[in-house]
Amino acid sequence: MCNGPLLGKIMIFYVPLMLSGILQLLFNAADIVVVGRFAGNEALAAVGSTGALTNLLVNIFIGLSVGANVLVARYYGANRKNDLREMVQTAIATALGGGIILIFLGFFLAKPALGWMGTPEDVINHSVLYMRIYFAGMPFMMTYNFGSAVLRAVGDTKRPLYYLMVAGVVNVALNLVFVIVFHMGVAGVATATVVSQAISAVLVVRCLIQTDGAYKLVLQGIKIVPDKLLGMIQIGIPAGMQGALFSISNVLIQSSVNSFGSVAMAGNTAGSNIEGFVYTAMNALYQAAISFCGQNFGAKKYKRIGKVLLICELLVVVVGAFMGNVAYLLGGTLLKLYTADPEVIAYGILRMRIICVPYFLCGMMDVAVGAMRGMGYAIMPMLVSLTGACLFRVVWIYTIFQSFRTLECLYYSYPISWFLTFAVHMVCFAIVYRKLLKRSAAIAHI
Repeated sequence: MCNGPLLGKIMIFYVPLMLSGILQLLFNAADIVVVGRFAGNEALAAVGSTGALTNLLVNIFIGLSVGANVLVARYYGANRKNDLREMVQTAIATALGGGIILIFLGFFLAKPALGWMGTPEDVINHSVLYMRIYFAGMPFMMTYNFGSAVLRAVGDTKRPLYYLMVAGVVNVALNLVFVIVFHMGVAGVATATVVSQAISAVLVVRCLIQTDGAYKLVLQGIKIVPDKLLGMIQIGIPAGMQGALFSISNVLIQSSVNSFGSVAMAGNTAGSNIEGFVYTAMNALYQAAISFCGQNFGAKKYKRIGKVLLICELLVVVVGAFMGNVAYLLGGTLLKLYTADPEVIAYGILRMRIICVPYFLCGMMDVAVGAMRGMGYAIMPMLVSLTGACLFRVVWIYTIFQSFRTLECLYYSYPISWFLTFAVHMVCFAIVYRKLLKRSAAIAHI
């Protein structure tokens, strides 16, 4: 990542990572498709209604995995082997501990939180059951996320793709068996997800154990090294807090969607599931920005950071604009995979028209954040994102949406917030990057 032309290397890093994310979403979509087709609209709405709340609970720990990614990339770029080994041990120990905490949070908070969100009576019991089973697999999910973050940081995006392929095939097969054969409904898709997460976690841990690199995982040495945990927290907690508070705004939006009934909820679920493929393709460039900027920052090759940002921004515009428009144009056909109900399909298309088409703005915003985090800046992008996106959406819900209570009005809060937040992020990056170059030039001159 620190030498030679960047475009080709970013693409080599990006494509497997994008395919991994899309593959994971395909298998998650299988949950939605199987439930929607064989368990009814209420079950479909139930699975979809848990997404925002689930993200709210897990985002702090996902943020810590971002911190692990940045630090592993930095130590790897600087060839600090002992720090790298300690960082890997700390990351896996944190993943296991965080997963156990999330089991209890998911079990005890599921029903009161979903009730507070206004989940309809015909949906809430299904939603609670789904969440409680899903959260039982959190140690596996966290282990895979932290382990794959380590692999991404050292430039390996291919093996996580292979592991997801194996786990995903198992997930789809178990979905069909549990839902169609055993009629388990939402419990079936949740159980299938837990089993597939366990498989992916085992495979990524096995990879880290068997590697000959400095990032090798030694099971007997898994422990939390205080200074490495502190570094991970300093970068990861702001990222996690940003994700969690974003989820609060999304919980409020989901609550507002819930007020339109289970049919609107089902359409919203199907539409957002399709959008997830566009987001995941763009998010891989956010991950690329973090890893490439992190390694070049560690190697003190600061001029390459600006080039990384420019290339990732151009790529995310192309990917986001192309995939977003294609998803919307094919929306009617794609939504029929989830449901045969024309009213549900109409609600899904409504969401996709407003969110999918300008989705590249979200990608541009995220790539700017990734570059800043790769350079070690965590607080600034968090504050900008929370103000420009999260707070803006909350204000929108309690002001504009109250005057115009339509789903269109609700959904417009997304693209407007993306544009405003991206603009401020770029100003902040320009200021920080200019200071970094000046400081580097002054040190070189001395």
